[in-house]
Amino acid sequence: MKKSILCIGLLFCSLYGCDENGVNQTIGSTEQIPVEVVEVIDGDTIKVKYNGNTEKVRYLLIDTPETNNDPLKKQPFGEEATQRNKELLSSGDVTIEFDVGNRIDDYGRLLAYIYVDGESIQGKLLEEGLARVAYIFPPNTKYLNNFEEASEIAKEKNTGIWERKNYVTDRGFDASVITSKTTEQEIKTTRKCNIKGNINRQDKKIYHIPSGKYYVNTNPEEWFCTEQEAIEAGFKKSGE
Repeated sequence: MKKSILCIGLLFCSLYGCDENGVNQTIGSTEQIPVEVVEVIDGDTIKVKYNGNTEKVRYLLIDTPETNNDPLKKQPFGEEATQRNKELLSSGDVTIEFDVGNRIDDYGRLLAYIYVDGESIQGKLLEEGLARVAYIFPPNTKYLNNFEEASEIAKEKNTGIWERKNYVTDRGFDASVITSKTTEQEIKTTRKCNIKGNINRQDKKIYHIPSGKYYVNTNPEEWFCTEQEAIEAGFKKSGE
């Protein structure tokens, strides 16, 4: 009888996965488990006290830009995502929730949903344009629809990572889209160029001159020294 029970146990672990203590790693729980935050590593990774141990936790279903120590590998909005993550986590009681799939990734990090006073941190970062929906590995998809809806809010507002077209890709974040534009803007600013070029939600290119009604409130995506330069770049004057 004991051998039969042992065989059944081994079969269960081989199918669903157990850790060295025999704790199943794939059957999730909908309960929110209180944890203590030890360190905020970046926008989507933290360290917490869990079951008496300090564990790294990777946020499920989202990805934020990198904050690498190498300046060449840092990505725009990475620092903003990290700082916002810190602010949110310090604003209340932190809990984590596992999904029904694997609880640990290939790097030994726990995979979880994170909450502060019951509010989803993932959802908040997505809604504020500081994260993209990513790393979708079924069956860990419990809140995928919610997160995609939160992301759409940021997209519609052109907020954060969505400010620059093509920065967000299926493979991650393309920093060159922003850094190359920034370099061009710095050069034009040095030349005292003050005509603002803006691309609206309908992808229409409009330029604003300093005396224009909406000039002050316009967030430029390009700078021009002359109106002719703006026109040649495909921009039309604001019809104020």
